Amino acid sequence: MSPAHAANLGPALLGTLPSEVRQPAYDRAALKPGIAHIGVGAFHRSHQAEYTDDLLAKNFDRWGLVGINIRPPLLAETLGRQDGLYTRLIRQNDEVEARVIGSIVGVVDSQDNAAPALEVLASPEIEMVTMTVTEKGYCHVPSSGALDLDHPDIVHDLANPQAPRSAPGILAKALELRMASHGRPVTLLSCDNIPANGIILGNAVRTIAERRGKKLADWIAANVAFPSAMVDRIAPATTEADIDTLEQRFGYRDSAVVVGERFRQWVIEDRFAGRVPRWDLVGATFVDDVTPFEHLKMRVLNGAQTTLSYLGVLGGFAHTFEAIADPLLATFIRLMLTEETVPTLMPVPGISPQAYVEQSLARLANTAIRHRNHQIATDGSQKIVQRLLNPIRDRLAKGDSIALLSVSVAAWMAYPIKASARFGRAWQVADPFAERVAAIADRVGADSTELANAILAIEAIFDPSLAASDMFRASLVAGLEGLLSDDPMAFVRHVCADPTGARLKRPARSA
Repeated sequence: MSPAHAANLGPALLGTLPSEVRQPAYDRAALKPGIAHIGVGAFHRSHQAEYTDDLLAKNFDRWGLVGINIRPPLLAETLGRQDGLYTRLIRQNDEVEARVIGSIVGVVDSQDNAAPALEVLASPEIEMVTMTVTEKGYCHVPSSGALDLDHPDIVHDLANPQAPRSAPGILAKALELRMASHGRPVTLLSCDNIPANGIILGNAVRTIAERRGKKLADWIAANVAFPSAMVDRIAPATTEADIDTLEQRFGYRDSAVVVGERFRQWVIEDRFAGRVPRWDLVGATFVDDVTPFEHLKMRVLNGAQTTLSYLGVLGGFAHTFEAIADPLLATFIRLMLTEETVPTLMPVPGISPQAYVEQSLARLANTAIRHRNHQIATDGSQKIVQRLLNPIRDRLAKGDSIALLSVSVAAWMAYPIKASARFGRAWQVADPFAERVAAIADRVGADSTELANAILAIEAIFDPSLAASDMFRASLVAGLEGLLSDDPMAFVRHVCADPTGARLKRPARSA
């Protein structure tokens, strides 16, 4: 089959695919919905949907997935046309492995109107709701975890409970509909990179529910579970090159293809309401406490990703694998993780923190995973609390150095500052606080002390007790001074030569 005339993926094509393309090992025609997932993007398709596909092949049951998007993109235009089928490519340097996933049995677009999503979520067939709506989708205050009652979508949802816009608002309304119709229990499982994500989700939904009356709040307490979970697999946004690679290598076209690394992990708090898919039979882990696993992944792998994204952009690198291949940035990341991050971790049974560091750095060096630094940098204000600020807080409590971790926070500050008028709007920044930081930079000018003070005053990101730390403030001032200079990598080199921060200041300019 010539790539120019390649057929599109769909049920009719399954029997004609090359033998090396793995296919669903169960009867999709017999599959019934039991799980709803909100936020069907590349990560969900390369992670939870794949675990579910594995489970259906091993222990077939009523666990078909119904995908719901309440934000772009439209699912009907991709997955819908392919009857929920899509290809998951594993890319490991020069290796390519293709697998068609069949666990998605239906898709629902609910971007303009909550009604289609509510119909699915309130259905008695649905016993598990999972979600990947990104950190900002929870409409919470990053520094405290509380629902942001001033968030425009939350203000709307509290005033218009019949037509919610936010994920917490839609879930609260769906639970109200379940209570009024059939009353069946349900588990709401967050799969987003937020510490204690089950607690954050539960707080958000209950806060809305409590404003609807005691009856709904009491029903939720008795019939709904909000377990926390830790998820891990690097899955960058799909590109046209990925679609073309599939077509050229395997002879068919798939507009919903996703690319991921070989590594995957899913740790779920063993706290459910009603029936639960036995993902633990296919590699997931059910535990009493997810927290140690969360800290390990968010502070090490995600902390490294976030740091590399900002320093990588400042150093002129487009992708993570290019940034980690740079000897200076590789040295800095390894020093930061080993010297400052690892000592803040809780013990994780069976896992050596230093071995995990090395494994994480090797994963980030995978040349086939073309994860753009600007993509990773997206919504950084929603991520740095758990990835950088919490370990900094732990270090400060013990009087330990934060010289390296502070460089990462300063890099997060420098990234939107470079998007200000002062720097000619070097790039576009996608972050809820980007305009506010850029406005601060335009107002304050080049004074690094004033810049640091003004940004630290954003309480939604920086808890006042952390912002009050003289050591933290001084480190950020030095970091901004160095990273906003004409040679930001000279500052990184200087810090690597002095990892304890004993002489942390901007290196002298060359004559």
